[in-house]
Amino acid sequence: MVRIRVLVVDDHRIFAESLAAALAAEPDVDVAAAGSGPAALRCLERGAAEGRRFDVMLVDADLGASVTVPVARAVPEGGGADGLVDGISLVAGVRVGQPAVRTVVLAEKDDPRRAALALQAGACGWVAKDCSLQRLLAVIRGVLRDETHLPPALLTGVLRELTAARKHRTESERLVESLTPREREVLRCMVAGLGRKAVAERLFLSPHTVRTHMQNVLGKLGVHSTLAAVALARRAGVGPADLAGDVVERGGQLA
Repeated sequence: MVRIRVLVVDDHRIFAESLAAALAAEPDVDVAAAGSGPAALRCLERGAAEGRRFDVMLVDADLGASVTVPVARAVPEGGGADGLVDGISLVAGVRVGQPAVRTVVLAEKDDPRRAALALQAGACGWVAKDCSLQRLLAVIRGVLRDETHLPPALLTGVLRELTAARKHRTESERLVESLTPREREVLRCMVAGLGRKAVAERLFLSPHTVRTHMQNVLGKLGVHSTLAAVALARRAGVGPADLAGDVVERGGQLA
């Protein structure tokens, strides 16, 4: 019998342990539970090191709800024992670090926007926490067949959100393409959180020249603040400057 290894990740311990116990009653399911993002990462890493990789990870949509971790930053390597990681960021990090693991988000309520974000981050499904055990098992087995599972009531809303996100991304990409190579370098430094003086030192420019480039970047992107420019850059797939080396974009493309 082929066994399915499932990791339940929820910071409500009673729920996590109860769900793990219910799933473990299935003859072909092995289950472990983790109460945080970092703990989940440690479980995944330990399983991989022991040759017992997890097949499916069930993640609480509200994991770490008291903190905000941008999805684009994914999950710090190793997870940091003291770090806080939200559910969608955990999904994104696992997709990068262990792409063979299928992830399913467990939610208290249907939310088309958050479900779309979860799918964009790499989730294979969005399931209500109050669904039946048999329904959850069907989803677990379905995602292992490369199926994507969403509640029927969410389909229209999620498709609308994904279409809008694609439209915004395309427009953002067009605006970024209007920048000169130097302005792109400055934008990546902004995405990395560098201030004007730090950008000047990094690019061997005067602060005055950097200020001019930053103003040009804001103007061409049609925004009025650094924060808005960074958000638009992220939508366009522009990554931060690699502070340990060259200025890079997602995918390692140099300006």
